[in-house]
Amino acid sequence: MTEFYKLLNKDKKSIIGLMSGTSVDGIDAAIVEVSGHGLETAVNLIAFDTFPFPPGVPQRILDLCHPDTGRVDDICEMNFYIGHLFAEAAKHILQKSGMSTNDIALIGSHGQTIHHLPKDTMSDSNTSHYASTLQIGEPAVIAHETGIPTIADFRVADMAAGGQGAPLVSYPDYLLFRNSTKTVGLLNIGGIANLTVLPADCSPDAVLASDTGPGNMCIDAVIGEITAGRERYDKSGERASQGTPYQWLVNEWLKHPFFQLQPPKTTGREMFGNTFAMECLEACRSHRLTDNDSIATLTELTVRTITDYIAQFVGEQNPIDVLYVSGGGVHNRTIMRRLSELLTDTAVECVDESGISSDAKEAIAFAILANEALHGQTANLPSATGASVRKILGKFVCP
Repeated sequence: MTEFYKLLNKDKKSIIGLMSGTSVDGIDAAIVEVSGHGLETAVNLIAFDTFPFPPGVPQRILDLCHPDTGRVDDICEMNFYIGHLFAEAAKHILQKSGMSTNDIALIGSHGQTIHHLPKDTMSDSNTSHYASTLQIGEPAVIAHETGIPTIADFRVADMAAGGQGAPLVSYPDYLLFRNSTKTVGLLNIGGIANLTVLPADCSPDAVLASDTGPGNMCIDAVIGEITAGRERYDKSGERASQGTPYQWLVNEWLKHPFFQLQPPKTTGREMFGNTFAMECLEACRSHRLTDNDSIATLTELTVRTITDYIAQFVGEQNPIDVLYVSGGGVHNRTIMRRLSELLTDTAVECVDESGISSDAKEAIAFAILANEALHGQTANLPSATGASVRKILGKFVCP
């Protein structure tokens, strides 16, 4: 553990954050200069890029996510292979930045979630089972192939303490965005959308956070289906902008039990993956909607799940003054326009306006979480995850 101990006296550290989300579109890699820790944390983004998975890998990952196709031998092999790809992403971002491994103190890796079973998703038929989560991308491979101390697998400690294991970005959000006079919302729209609410001048115990429902996941799945795989997402929300959402269907989908659960709550591909998306597309076609109308209707579902969550669970007690949006959804102009139209009393802005890169925000968050773990700082927020206690997050792997 000498590699970790010798880092403790360094006030500034260059840390690589690695992240791959539920959209399975590639590995986000950020080199972040992190100063201090805890409430003194400050960050400076040195370099960022997204490295696409090799052809065929996204589908292999998606196959692992489904109980019918997730073979144990494939999971075993892919855990190490994804670790290798994460290590390659770290090397690529170093090459792009002109830095070397000697310049990097630490790697913080989220890994790739292939299954997530928080307690609220467990049916009566399996109540004897443990709530659980599984991220692959073996950190021992990352540490060995890069020669850099690595901290990874951040979610499990929170879930061991009865939490949802997400959203973990709520703690980095608190460190970077808390405001003495304004209530700030941090909305990340990836495959799943999650929201952190920081009431004005709040303590860590007052932070609110939760998944709100599907982000880009269902839209992407339907785009892939109607284009026979030629397109993977609705670029800039153009297709949605050319269609008309069928609000009756949106209201029917909003009756899904997840949207009625009290926060904090989390979800994923297990609930809103391809099966759900194809059921939505079938419903659209049964009502004779055009392809663009179908995309517009799925896009409206994403927006409504966010705005309905705010109305139901944030409401008048903590009216959001400014909502900073990040993730792939920030590039969808239809989503951003509809959020602004429905959240009339809130300034809806790309998080870039705050000085933090919208694309790099989650990779930055895992660099921060690695730094907090190094300094023995607890980094989950029970008010956000539902855990019984605060925990130090992450597993330490020496190179």
